[in-house]
Amino acid sequence: MAAKRDYYEVLGLSKSATQDDIKKAYRKLAMKYHPDRNRDNREAIEKFKEATEAYEVLSSEEKRQVYDNYGFEGVNNSGGPQWDPNSFRGFEDIFGDFGSFGDIFGSFFGGGRSRRSRKSGARNGRDLSIELTIDFEDAAFGVEKKIEIARKELCGDCKGSGAKKGTSAEVCLDCGGSGQVRRSQGFFSISTRCPRCHGNGQTISHPCSTCGGEGLERKKRQLSIKIPGGVVDGSHLKIGGEGEVGLNGGYNGDLYVAIGVNEHSFFERIDDDIVCVVPISFPQAVLGCEIFVPTLEGKKAKLRIPPGTQSESIFRLRGQGVQHLGRSSRGDQLVRVEVVVPTKLPSKAKKIVEDLRSALGEESSPDPVSNRRGGLWG
Repeated sequence: MAAKRDYYEVLGLSKSATQDDIKKAYRKLAMKYHPDRNRDNREAIEKFKEATEAYEVLSSEEKRQVYDNYGFEGVNNSGGPQWDPNSFRGFEDIFGDFGSFGDIFGSFFGGGRSRRSRKSGARNGRDLSIELTIDFEDAAFGVEKKIEIARKELCGDCKGSGAKKGTSAEVCLDCGGSGQVRRSQGFFSISTRCPRCHGNGQTISHPCSTCGGEGLERKKRQLSIKIPGGVVDGSHLKIGGEGEVGLNGGYNGDLYVAIGVNEHSFFERIDDDIVCVVPISFPQAVLGCEIFVPTLEGKKAKLRIPPGTQSESIFRLRGQGVQHLGRSSRGDQLVRVEVVVPTKLPSKAKKIVEDLRSALGEESSPDPVSNRRGGLWG
């Protein structure tokens, strides 16, 4: 880890610098290394943090004096700056004249969607999540499913105001309806959520009896969702805006659907291909044949087995697998054949096999090593 640099060195100042010098130096560095101008530049972001930490100490006469006397140890032990993005929320206001810096500052230090798209007191709805299990074929080709969810929506009695019928919410006296209270700290203007109205900008003297003043009530809703072909077990689908409703202009939450896929009794999935095992008889393997193999669509496809096919041989049916996600094309179906050896033979069949062994020149108890190049070992 790189050694921590002296705060005066970070800002390019001497110890005799005035508060005005400190302010100007910091503004210059903040403009140069701000994330809005240095996207994906980790070094610039670190320098921006370093300059902000230095300014927080040197802009305070009390902290500066402690730092001058005791260095980093002094400010750390006295509750000095430890870089915490959450502690800088609200500082975007100090960059109001920097153009878009105010917005990027908020998102950089943990903010969500752009503040410009929300009014004061807005409250976003919560995201919801459910689990949904579908059949193997539905995952392969896609399916539309009806689901039922329970979520909070606008109260039917108060229409989301939270106030009892015949009354209305009142503007919060502490924040003047902004939902934020501010305090100044040198160069910074820090905004925090109003403790009286909890950021809503309004207070309710007579709450709605249905929702208790929340403005929301829980309701059950049926939704129809489309699951695309090609999803895998463990996939997550995001359905925008189908979570809980936002209040005062806030965004609705999103719905996340965790997809589980049932196993198939005959097919196994490998990526977008499917694999199945089909038994064939010894004569079919030796002489060759045509067989009909089940497919995912329920039909049977013709498959030619060439003479001399060995057990565990794999044949490919092109385009009979799972749909590629986001495309109309499909993977393949792989058919692995297993040669089934009968455990019991009638005397006539047994005689035929013995004649076959003699015709191939095999002994009744062959040595696997010496016979590796002859007969059926060839």
